[in-house]
Amino acid sequence: MKRKRSNQTWWQRRVAGLSEKTRRQPQSLPPFSRKTWPLYADITIQTVKSLAYYFIGALFIGGCFAGGLLAGYFASIIDQTPVPTKAAMTKTLNNVSASTTLYWAKNVEISHVKSDLIRDTVSIDKMSPWVQKAIIATEDENFYQHSGVVPKALVRALVSEVTGIGSQTGGSTLTQQVVKMQYLSNETTFKRKAIEIMYALRLNHYFSKQEILQEYLNIATLGRNNKGQNIAGVQTAAKGLFGVDAAHLTLPQAAYIAGLPQSPSVYTPYTITGSLKPAKELAYGLDRQKTVLFRMYRAGSITKKQYTDAKAYDLKKDFLPQQSANSATQKYSYVYNMVYDQAIEVLAKQLAQTDGHSESDYNKNSALAQTYEAQAEELLTTKGYQVTSTLNKTVYDTMQTVLANNKNSFGQTYTSTETDPKTGEPTTITEPVQNGSILLDNDTGAVLGFIGGVSGELNHIYTTRSPGSSIKPLLVYGPAIENKLIGSETMLADFPNNFVNYSVTDYGNTIQNRFLSATEALKWSYNVPAVHLYDKVRQTVSVKKYMDAMGITTLTDRDYQTLGLALGGSDYGLTVQENASAFSTFARGGTHVDAYVIDKIVDPLGKVIYQHKKPKATPVFSKATAYIMQQMMHNVVSTGTAATLSWQLNFNDTNVFGKTGTSNDYKDLWFVGSTPGVTLASWIGYDNNNGTAHTLSTNASQYNINFWAALANAIYAKIPQSFKLTDSMARPSTVKSVKVNAYTGLPAADVSFDGTTYKLSANTLTSLYNDWEPSKSTANFAIGGNDEDYKLFWQHLTGANNGYGVVSKGNKRATVKKSTTSASTTEKKKEEDADKDDEEDDTDEKETPSTEDKADTAATTSSAASSSSSQATTSSERTDTGRTQSQQGNTETGTGSKD
Repeated sequence: MKRKRSNQTWWQRRVAGLSEKTRRQPQSLPPFSRKTWPLYADITIQTVKSLAYYFIGALFIGGCFAGGLLAGYFASIIDQTPVPTKAAMTKTLNNVSASTTLYWAKNVEISHVKSDLIRDTVSIDKMSPWVQKAIIATEDENFYQHSGVVPKALVRALVSEVTGIGSQTGGSTLTQQVVKMQYLSNETTFKRKAIEIMYALRLNHYFSKQEILQEYLNIATLGRNNKGQNIAGVQTAAKGLFGVDAAHLTLPQAAYIAGLPQSPSVYTPYTITGSLKPAKELAYGLDRQKTVLFRMYRAGSITKKQYTDAKAYDLKKDFLPQQSANSATQKYSYVYNMVYDQAIEVLAKQLAQTDGHSESDYNKNSALAQTYEAQAEELLTTKGYQVTSTLNKTVYDTMQTVLANNKNSFGQTYTSTETDPKTGEPTTITEPVQNGSILLDNDTGAVLGFIGGVSGELNHIYTTRSPGSSIKPLLVYGPAIENKLIGSETMLADFPNNFVNYSVTDYGNTIQNRFLSATEALKWSYNVPAVHLYDKVRQTVSVKKYMDAMGITTLTDRDYQTLGLALGGSDYGLTVQENASAFSTFARGGTHVDAYVIDKIVDPLGKVIYQHKKPKATPVFSKATAYIMQQMMHNVVSTGTAATLSWQLNFNDTNVFGKTGTSNDYKDLWFVGSTPGVTLASWIGYDNNNGTAHTLSTNASQYNINFWAALANAIYAKIPQSFKLTDSMARPSTVKSVKVNAYTGLPAADVSFDGTTYKLSANTLTSLYNDWEPSKSTANFAIGGNDEDYKLFWQHLTGANNGYGVVSKGNKRATVKKSTTSASTTEKKKEEDADKDDEEDDTDEKETPSTEDKADTAATTSSAASSSSSQATTSSERTDTGRTQSQQGNTETGTGSKD
């Protein structure tokens, strides 16, 4: 009987069948029993198998996805990495010294970076065949077959990394190890590994296997020699362990050396002192040698007899006895240390930035900085970088010659005998007067030359010392002019004083007992006027912002709270580089750029990874302030504390300005001077190590000025164009010239004081102001001074012989002495002279800047006797001697006067 054919399609029948199954009642499992347990077991097994299939499937899909991501990441890294040329790779490969080269400016070599790694290189034909076979059998048995990398080894290394199960051979071929040692850092990131693979393939393409093997055998680190020195290369190891050349290594010796690369510090036979390790530790290297011999035998490199004989050989008798290493003296040690240290800092910041860290994070996180500094140091000592500095070799050598010719004039050299704590033997300690000097390019901030010291290794341009009065332009007068507190001829008080828990005197513990102009006070470095002015400035503005803007970071918060800072009194002081760099702000027209030493860093493949870029200048002072300060400080050079420069310099000093500085008890002496092109600073003083407290002589300030002149002359003879002597700063339109009275520093007017009217009619001086003009003279016309001081002035102006203008000892007024010449006669003569000056000035239509005014003579209101007395000491520096009433001097070496 025929079956009736359905009109449904196959898929309709399939759906109908499934629907029928879903309508059936589910059957429950029978109860678990002896008869039904196989059913339960089968269901369990099937369930586990299904779960396993699902897991394997998910793992496979996830692995494919992860592999795709890794492959994409690898491809992106390769795409972003420049392909090295054969010429670049050859240059680095041939640089087996593997250390960085430091350069002067203009690509003149200074030195290779010192490494504690001793290496002698030889060609492969001068290496024993045994050591070549041993290295290949141990480190890379497929060396001659692969193309630079071995995929299965990479997978094995990846599994080892993920699972934590160690691999004895690792995933790097000899080619990859050469890449890592010569071209890349030792960081263990996937990015570095990807670049390593690309470089290895490229290296294998460019060079023969023998060339790559020779490179490896010359650069591999191999522990220590019998002098305790770290060694690299088989020639150095052969000499340092067995006393033979690499060509004459025996099979046991070659196998021992071939076992060292895996862990040089563990397997090396010698300690840091060059002595043999104890037997237990020595056994590690000997056991490793036997492993190498077995692998050579397994690879067919040696016969069974050779293997057996080499294993039985007593290698310990071949090890050399301990010897002492000779320490070499580094030429240009100050330069080397300076450039190397600065290169570490620059490269560390560059590495941190590459990894996504900001400069702010780097500066705030000391642990982060130390991590990257360690990486930078490793790269510079193990890779062939090139570091170019800003230092001009000719200038540097010239400065050292001037130092050698003048150092004996600085002061006495002290010697003492102390007991060496290590040997117990007496040793002689010599302590000369040290010097730190630096020459900066004003435009760029580049350090062109420096003097690190008279002797020793301490670079004195980086040590902090009290700046003495050299800080006054930066901290006091500059901010005062900027904030429109004074003009160049504004009067400042120099009378007995008593600030809060603080009093101050001028040079020689004296008081001038008069009002004097800002130009005169700065020219002769008087302390009392500077403290009065600083007290006023502090009440007006935060001076710290100016010092920060000029790159001064060594002053503390406590320093800024004390009046003694106006005279250089501080916890630590300034460095020579800081002081010079800040001072160059005036030569730059009021802006600042940081001093720098490193110009460029090039990596082993010739890529410029750092190039100093001229930073945007930091605004500090207005152009008007900078111009006025230049004019005021030119007086220091022409007629002030550094007046001897005017006849010592071999070049036109019209645009030279500077400032002297002396700390308490002549511990520190400074002169900082600028031309339009360069700033040169010189500091002298004793280190006073080991608790000594040596001080300089009273004549040492002049010696330092003489030395500065000698330096400037010698440098100018070498690089005259850098001084830019004719590039004087154009006078800004914001500099206002005002004719003022010689006695008040303000425009003349009728002034009433204590019931008396005084007619001030003569305006004999030109005072310069930063975009403002003062009102007419008033009774209290100066900064500082009390009612008694003004009373003395006004009474003296009418002829009273009251001690005004008479220099006194100590913080007290002058004792009035009768004089055959009346005060009124003296004042009458002064007014006649002033009128004469005024008439001469009126004949000149061009306004005369403050550097050409005779402010110091026109404004002096003392008697003839006191005037000549005060001028008797104009050739020497006024030492900054601010003191507390309870404390004379300071309690801390090199910190200047403290309040």
